[in-house]
Amino acid sequence: MGCRSGRCTLVFLCTFQLVTALERQVFDFLGYQWAPVLGTFAHIVMVILGLFGTVQYRPRYIVVYAVWAAVWVTWNIFIICFYLEVGGLSKDSELLTFNLSRHRSWWREHGPGCQREDLAASLRSSDGQAPVPGISCTLEPSYVEALHSALQILLALVGFVCACSVVSVFTEEEDRCLRK
Repeated sequence: MGCRSGRCTLVFLCTFQLVTALERQVFDFLGYQWAPVLGTFAHIVMVILGLFGTVQYRPRYIVVYAVWAAVWVTWNIFIICFYLEVGGLSKDSELLTFNLSRHRSWWREHGPGCQREDLAASLRSSDGQAPVPGISCTLEPSYVEALHSALQILLALVGFVCACSVVSVFTEEEDRCLRK
């Protein structure tokens, strides 16, 4: 197959998903967001499985990746609803940290264009409490999280379509070989 095939597209897409997932994983670790860390770790494993299935012509692995893409879309819709406080969810709850820390999101303290409050406020937070959120941010931290999730949804949807296409091509080729 040439590089214009759905297979090469899926390889590129899986590679791009790995890069964006690793970026997200870093910021979730920095923000002590344990539920997203676990979810993103599972996502990384499934994307690697899909990448392996694509390279090795294993349609079953690609099907697992496609099913995971649907689950990943659902998870990211929840994350968007969580940070935009839709349906009674509150971004100030400790749901994503499993009540293990008072941290909320790395972007809350270090968002784009955010200015830190005075040093005294920062020193108060060093006694185990959550860090002081940044003030006058260019982009609201909850929007940054929502944009991260929206990108993940877009990539997962395109990945789902590409995966279905590649599985279809693989099974057609397999059927042709069996008929000969």
